[in-house]
Formats: sequence, C-alpha cells, structure tokens
Amino acid sequence: MKKKLEYELCATRLKALADPDRLRIVEQLFQGAMNVSDLSEKLGEEIVKISHHLGVLRHAQVVQSQKQGRFVIYQLHPDVVACGQEATETQTRRIDFGCCSLDLDQS
Repeated sequence: MKKKLEYELCATRLKALADPDRLRIVEQLFQGAMNVSDLSEKLGEEIVKISHHLGVLRHAQVVQSQKQGRFVIYQLHPDVVACGQEATETQTRRIDFGCCSLDLDQS
C-alpha cells in the first residue's frame, strides 16, 4: 500500500495539471527542453503568464529547471515521464505519477 505522502504528491501534481495552459506547456515540453521565451513564442502567451505556470509545475515536481547562462531551461521531470519524451505524431505521451498516469494523445 502506498504511503499518505505519495498520494499527497500525486494529488498536488494532478492539481497542477488541472489548468489548460499548464497542460499546453507540458505538451510542448514533450518536444524537448525549452526556456520561458521559447514556450511563450510557441504558445502565443505572455512571458509572465508562462513563467507563473512553470512555477506551479515546478513546485508540483512536474517539471524541473536548470540554469544555463542567463536562461533557465525547463524540462519534464524524469520521475513523471513514463514514455514518449521525444514524441512523434503517432506516439502516446504518458505522464506517470505512480498512483495514476495520464495519456496525452496527439489527435
């Protein structure tokens, strides 16, 4: 049986993904690591909005960040990506939280 803390982390991650903008960010990160400016451009949203959502995703341990020079690069956290890190159009992208998983099909 899983511990209470494992369920709490899973619930936190699910709450973080319960926003359409954050789901769009996660979908983009399946293409590879990006900085806030790249994500902003690809999604057609303001940098401040993308930055806020990345903070929520980072706090929930859905994404991780790494400083490279004057940029912060974001990528999906390796503990939650089950398959499809470099997804093709026919591949299912899956996020596995341990207690449950989400399939983000490209349709």
